[in-house]
Amino acid sequence: MSELNSIALKILSDGKGILAADESTATMTKRLESVSVSSTPENRLLFRKTLFSSKSMSSCIGGVILYDETIKQKISNNKNVPELLNSVNSIPGIKVDTGAKVLANSLNEKITEGLDGLRDRLKEYYKLGARFTKWRGVYNITKEYPSKLAIHSNAHSLARYSALVQECNMVPIVEPEVLMDGKHSAQDCLLKTSEVIKKCFEELILHKIDLTGIILKPNMIWAGSGSDKKIDSNEVAKLTIECLKNSVPSEVPGIAFLSGGQSEIEATQNLNLINKENTTNFIMSYSYGRALQQSALKHWSKNINDVEGTQNIFNHRAKMNTLAAQGKWSKELEN
Repeated sequence: MSELNSIALKILSDGKGILAADESTATMTKRLESVSVSSTPENRLLFRKTLFSSKSMSSCIGGVILYDETIKQKISNNKNVPELLNSVNSIPGIKVDTGAKVLANSLNEKITEGLDGLRDRLKEYYKLGARFTKWRGVYNITKEYPSKLAIHSNAHSLARYSALVQECNMVPIVEPEVLMDGKHSAQDCLLKTSEVIKKCFEELILHKIDLTGIILKPNMIWAGSGSDKKIDSNEVAKLTIECLKNSVPSEVPGIAFLSGGQSEIEATQNLNLINKENTTNFIMSYSYGRALQQSALKHWSKNINDVEGTQNIFNHRAKMNTLAAQGKWSKELEN
């Protein structure tokens, strides 16, 4: 077993998942202002520190994706954030892309940037304690999109990023997200997501990536948010497994789904059904942001010093998703 493979397995084994706490300062400001909390560096750190010191971290959260600001912040006893995470047996990770920008020659699509200077940034993040990374490519579905150009360009970037990350002895999370925005059917989503993932693995193999030392972070398969052809959770599970079985090489140790705009309960229920139906050898877990944090954030905003109350809500959500990652969740447990 390679060192990278053992890191990937440590993050995702035994129902553990990933807390995506890598919101940029702009996104975190929107989240905090939406619950009437001032977005200062101190408040951003206070909310994250409240979650990171919760009891569920050591039992449910195998890794946390951080943002550049957060990985460099100190907590009160002069520990930095990665040291806090290591103390609760959760592996620190870091978002390393610099965001999705307009794709030249296909102006309605996006290409993710951040390769310039990445090798040096990775060395710095490794010294700070990061052992895995994240890079997100985004694709939208319409009659003409995603174009071959967007599919190829983003796959190439994800592969070049992965090569640099593994060179620095870290595990790359490969996140090709086909957005749920639009009126497309679930079958369209299945077709396009399969095409996107297959092209990503073509490029990863071309770039000699050790597939046993990555984590794939895909969307589930569902109808577009504006579609009148919605599907139920059983169908989401069935189509998602079909997609991954046919698109992902067997060497990949684990898949950590993004929540992609689902509600907290939807994200948990869909993950649970995927694991009940899972006939592959892949670990199928979660890498959730809002679907792990939203209720905790709402509670915390009423009194930012109510650490215990906020942690209780976060602990519950983390536990529910870890049960779902083992196919052991039920609606009754929510109460």
